[in-house]
Amino acid sequence: MPLGAELRRLGKHSAIYGLGGLVSRILAVLLLPLYTRYLTTSDYGKVETLIALTTVIGIVLRMGIHSAFFRFYFDSKEPADRRRVVRTSFWFTMAMATAGLAAGLLLAAPIADVLFGSTGDAELVLAAFVGLWAGMNYEQLTSLFRVEERSVAFVSASVANILLTVGATLLLVVALDKGPIGVIVGNFTGTLIVYAILVGYRREQLGLEFDRGLLREMNRFGVPLVPTALFLWVTNFSDRLFLVKLADTEEVGLYSVGVRIASAMVLLLTAFRLAWPAFAYSIDDDREARRTYAFVLTYLVALTTWVATSLALLSPWIVDWIAAPAFAESSRVVGPLAFSTVAFAAYIAVAIGVGRAKRTQFNWVVTGAAALVNIALNLLLIPPYGMMGAAVATVASYSTMFIGMVWWSQRIYPVPYQWRRVVTAAAAGLALVAIGKLTDAGLPIALPLALVYPLVLLPLGFYLPAERRAVGARLRRPTRPGPDSLT
Repeated sequence: MPLGAELRRLGKHSAIYGLGGLVSRILAVLLLPLYTRYLTTSDYGKVETLIALTTVIGIVLRMGIHSAFFRFYFDSKEPADRRRVVRTSFWFTMAMATAGLAAGLLLAAPIADVLFGSTGDAELVLAAFVGLWAGMNYEQLTSLFRVEERSVAFVSASVANILLTVGATLLLVVALDKGPIGVIVGNFTGTLIVYAILVGYRREQLGLEFDRGLLREMNRFGVPLVPTALFLWVTNFSDRLFLVKLADTEEVGLYSVGVRIASAMVLLLTAFRLAWPAFAYSIDDDREARRTYAFVLTYLVALTTWVATSLALLSPWIVDWIAAPAFAESSRVVGPLAFSTVAFAAYIAVAIGVGRAKRTQFNWVVTGAAALVNIALNLLLIPPYGMMGAAVATVASYSTMFIGMVWWSQRIYPVPYQWRRVVTAAAAGLALVAIGKLTDAGLPIALPLALVYPLVLLPLGFYLPAERRAVGARLRRPTRPGPDSLT
């Protein structure tokens, strides 16, 4: 398939996944007033604590099978082989999720005592483990839509899950006044209902078949990714813990608003992450795969840099629009946090080579090094610089992760990445932000600087001749598709 067609395929599925993610985020925002009205701060804290706990437990219980599923599914074109991968992954996930639920049932009271100082919340803990069981199985089953590149079906299931979740939560929390347990039960009700429907829909693919030899191979691929995911969790969330201990709660509040604004990048990144594994592994020819991966990294860095540049330049006015004047200082951390997501996006893109080569054993060292950088810089920078120190630590840790993965992946699966173009795309965004911050000329200057990013790349030699010709053809004939020049 021509390169242009491949990239359009990735873009189409990413856009559809992004639409589903947008619906999810909008509804999540709309539920916030509900939570703050019907829950006490203590209740909300318990819910968030249990979500964090079950997230970590889920990482361990999955044992990387989710990532291994994507890689091994595309190892063969034979339907019987692919069905074996589907069934082995399904029953392994079911067994591990059930083991986790059983442990939660037995240990609910001790866990509640450790977390909240009382066994009175054991029912809440048990509900969280039911949610863990539902989430693990639902995620594995909906992955089938992703490997089949049926993004519309995936998003339809996700939206149905969200709408059922919102309805159940409103019923339990508002109508029945069930408090925090209503939130947790409401959150997994939609998941359970959609999961049950999907089991019926997929019943022919989910037969009683389990290949232990295949599972051992998948575990060799997936288990090294467990510490990788745990180190990523540390990198993502440790900054707030350090700010609480090394600064004060006011600094945490300001930083959290900055995190929320910078998380606009997460919507773009989530859409890409959902589409990327199936797309990347579906390319059979290694030469074609390497060429495609190189272009994907270039375009991904350019696109995410443009979004990060816009957020960094416009952050003072965004904060002013959505937050009270007391939170104005939050805008200072938006830029660094947004650019840290650019580095994380690039890490995801280059890590696919390691997955393709099935050499994931070293990944945890890369993410572990990044976590250590994050912890060390938080300890060093937060006492004198507060939230800006935490933001710098985040940028440094994700940059370390990206550089480390480039070194490792290029050793085992070399890809001819377009480093000059990648650096040019990132540097152009940083330069525009520097100009905007140094001139401090207000919104009439910041907005054009954000919009002009693609044009700035032109004199810097970012665009290839084929890309310039393709854009020119589309501008001259906007109602007709231009020629596929990237072949």
